[in-house]
Amino acid sequence: MDEFDRYQSFFSWRYGSDAMRQIWAERTKRRLWREIWVAVARVQAELGLIGQDQVDDLQAHIDEIDIPRALEIEKEIRHDVMAEVRSFAEKATLGGGAIHLGMTSMDVVDNTDALRLQRSLDLILERFIPVLDRLAEQIELWADTPVMGFTHLQPAEPTTLGYRLASYAQDLLTDWDHVRQLRASLRGKGFKGAVGTGASFFDLLGEENVERFEQRLSEILGLPFYEVTNQVYPRKQDYDILCALAGLGASLHKFAFDLRFLQSPPVGEISEPFGQTQVGSSAMPFKKNPIASEKMDSLARLLAQYPRVAWDNAALSLLERTLDDSANRRIILPEAFLIADELLLTVNQILDDWVIQKAGIERNFNRYAPFAALEAVLMALSRAGADRQEMHERLREHAMAAWEIVVSGESNPLAERVQNDKELQRYLSEETLAELMRSKERLGFAPQRARRMAARIRSRNSSTGKSA
Repeated sequence: MDEFDRYQSFFSWRYGSDAMRQIWAERTKRRLWREIWVAVARVQAELGLIGQDQVDDLQAHIDEIDIPRALEIEKEIRHDVMAEVRSFAEKATLGGGAIHLGMTSMDVVDNTDALRLQRSLDLILERFIPVLDRLAEQIELWADTPVMGFTHLQPAEPTTLGYRLASYAQDLLTDWDHVRQLRASLRGKGFKGAVGTGASFFDLLGEENVERFEQRLSEILGLPFYEVTNQVYPRKQDYDILCALAGLGASLHKFAFDLRFLQSPPVGEISEPFGQTQVGSSAMPFKKNPIASEKMDSLARLLAQYPRVAWDNAALSLLERTLDDSANRRIILPEAFLIADELLLTVNQILDDWVIQKAGIERNFNRYAPFAALEAVLMALSRAGADRQEMHERLREHAMAAWEIVVSGESNPLAERVQNDKELQRYLSEETLAELMRSKERLGFAPQRARRMAARIRSRNSSTGKSA
């Protein structure tokens, strides 16, 4: 039967990278289980509990993973970990009797999950670097380029394209810091037995060896352990990680949502890449739909829901542990990382080849920016001795008249109307009024702070030894 003849998760082939799928693959999980069993046997041999020949036998057969055989056993005994133990033991006949000695299932499952979380966070952090580098390049490139700012989806005041991009970068730097902190603090359950007290290892190894036993395993696995657990590591760790990924999703959702607005033909300032042979619509051949940005928003919307499930897992597990988190964790952990992976890969592709429509930016700026200059004109008139309320009304009348002309599709006449108004010229010269209406010079600190954000990105990257 072809693999596409049965249901598959779209995360198994459409969304996310093969590298992330590999981390969460069934074979990878079982390989990690075996690495943990061999590590435990190794330390138990160091402590004289089992023979080194048993450890060597387990190591020799560690890659002989037979998933169909394990599933066959599981169908009979209805326990996935014990099924893999038996499958492993069938190959490693000498060391098989030592597999899982003193352990409970979650000593292997939770530490494996922690190792996969480590690798997944490392890959997500790696994905951040080119995105941040490309944003820094784009910020510097467009730091001085005036664009019309929008509030309430209405033209507001001028800003620069670089400053707008810097706002996305600032959010992503916050996300990057959060993910880095979680990666640094991530811990496994350790080896503490059925309710987290380590009682089984006290019986096997003696009280004097338990601390050394767990410390050695932490060193071998490269995984710090929680000091206190019950049967599982605290599920708040999953919640914190999924919140960080959802926060990344929020930042990229805003970027993609803004891009969809800016790509719409009535605005027409920035477009995501569109290939020469790409089809925009099955019915309308002229369409250039923003499918990459829409995909990002769709996936980010799903990602936002996973922390809710992780919260329930943390809050609703009774006493030392109930199993009602197990099934959903098989879904939410890999899918959350695959979504985050896909979002970062997609935004990187967009930043690589997007199209900045300079003509559209200038058209919108020339059409709407003169309205924003009226505040400066009003302040200057007031300082020159004019009645503020009278001037406000006069400028409002000019603005409303100019607006009607703009919405009819003609050029904005506001600057000419203001600088030629004889009543206004009683307080300010025509040249001064013309200067005040030049909106491109009213950008505040936008260019400077945009460049500072780009420099901050480069500084953060160099401090971690990463660069594009």
